[in-house]
Amino acid sequence: MPKNFAVIGVGGYIAPRHLRAIRDTGNQLVAAVDPKDSVGLLDQYSFDVKFFTEIERFDRHLEKLRRGPKENRVHYVTVCSPNYLHDAHCRLALRVGADVICEKPLVINPWNFDALEELEAETKHRIHTILQLRVHPELIKLRESLQNSSGMHDVELTYITSRGPWYQVSWKGHEDKSGGVATNIGVHFFDLLLWLFGSVNGIKVYHSDESCMSGFIELEHARVHWFLSVDKNDLPFSAKAGGKTTYRSITVDGKEIEFSEGFTDLHTRVYEETLAGRGFGIKDARPSIQLTHAIRTAEISPKDDMAHPLLKNAR
Repeated sequence: MPKNFAVIGVGGYIAPRHLRAIRDTGNQLVAAVDPKDSVGLLDQYSFDVKFFTEIERFDRHLEKLRRGPKENRVHYVTVCSPNYLHDAHCRLALRVGADVICEKPLVINPWNFDALEELEAETKHRIHTILQLRVHPELIKLRESLQNSSGMHDVELTYITSRGPWYQVSWKGHEDKSGGVATNIGVHFFDLLLWLFGSVNGIKVYHSDESCMSGFIELEHARVHWFLSVDKNDLPFSAKAGGKTTYRSITVDGKEIEFSEGFTDLHTRVYEETLAGRGFGIKDARPSIQLTHAIRTAEISPKDDMAHPLLKNAR
């Protein structure tokens, strides 16, 4: 039987990937909410979606469905709202009797997990999140190959995704609402590093501002130099020459891991895993949130040999 879905934050940038995932897994969208009403995109998926611009009316509608015929109840609420609202909207979903699929980061501060875990236990419903790099075929192959190796690996992570002036004006440019660069654009990559190389032994942060962060992490099985930026001026010459606005690179022991392709359907794969009972929950999300919080609150260290090459050369 198809599952009924509702979406919070359906007018946002990431929502279309969730809408496609709901459709492509054979399920149906029945309700959606967003304070902005530019959501004509909904007609590409259904003409029968109840839409609200006020979360209170959306909440009321879901509660009405919960108390009505069983076949009309919402089984999953997808949360695509701004980062700082995620935990509140997860709580709303649990209280109306639904499971949750929440965009990254599940929360900004690690202590916010505690109340969510308690509410999961009370309601008997689950919160899942999107850790899509864990289902990327090339990265699964990399993890399998690393499990057959021993010792420490030298890793370099670079992620630059160009954003215009709007970024700093929006909620994404406010650290208390987005978690800053490390959380908003880096949390997937930090989760990936922990998944590949084990727990954190130590960190250094060499640079931190509203558009760029860089540092060093010692993991159980790797030494990681990392650089994250939303400033187009940080793009390597090769990316600029090719007209690219995004550059992502991970090298392990000097060998670059190619995973530029295959991103378009990763949300669908996560939905498939979640619906099959193999999704990513609070336990999976907690380590990367703890790490990004530690990075965000760390004192700045003087540059040394562990600093990322881009930081040494450009800043």
